[in-house]
Amino acid sequence: MAERRTRRVGLEVGVSRRPEDDRSAGSTPGPGGEIVDPEGQAVLESEGTREDHELVRRAQGGEEAAFASLVRRHEQRAWRVARNLVPSDEDAQDLAQEAFVRVFRNLASFDFQYPFTTWLYRIVTNLAIDHLRRRRPAASTASFEAEDGDWDLADANAAQPSEGLESSEVAAEVRDVMNSLAPHFQSVLVLRELEGLPCTEIAKIVGATHVTVRWRLHRGRKLFQEEWERRQRVAAARRGASDANDRERGT
Repeated sequence: MAERRTRRVGLEVGVSRRPEDDRSAGSTPGPGGEIVDPEGQAVLESEGTREDHELVRRAQGGEEAAFASLVRRHEQRAWRVARNLVPSDEDAQDLAQEAFVRVFRNLASFDFQYPFTTWLYRIVTNLAIDHLRRRRPAASTASFEAEDGDWDLADANAAQPSEGLESSEVAAEVRDVMNSLAPHFQSVLVLRELEGLPCTEIAKIVGATHVTVRWRLHRGRKLFQEEWERRQRVAAARRGASDANDRERGT
């Protein structure tokens, strides 16, 4: 029997990526100012990262204007990440504000080994996951203990779920399906598919190993696809029933 092909569904919901978002967060500085990630890949430190670090140093010294500049540079990014994890604009705004409060309180402990955005992503993501768990502890498609299941890793050459977004109506449905996933799957999908971050950086943000992140990404995509197809079957069945009723009334 020929293998049934399924159409990949987009996860992008109208958010844009910035070039600096795709840079890997490094663990050790290399010669010439580059950063070397845990897999040994050299990545040039971005100008934005250097500017962020300078603002952090000035804010640590008590310069309020420097912290205000950090907020202005990254408030939209913080809101965007939160909004792709929580169900409303208001919730996202509250979480973004709380994230910057935590940044301010913990500036003294900032590790200049990493980009400021990695730290900010971690804070926003953790706040969003906590928020989701409080609001719907039993509404997820997969349990939080599901990590001891299938350990197939993501195929880097396979088509990505970010392909095929066609309309705002589809985008709304995509977001709804995303919200049905367990927060730890949802977070890695958002960071990878919507923010374009590499798995090595996502691992730092969510506090998991690189292999675990790749598995969550693979499993999350699979769960997303299964839930999408289930909803499509239900919608098709309803349309078929409606058409049958219309034909009966017409006769």
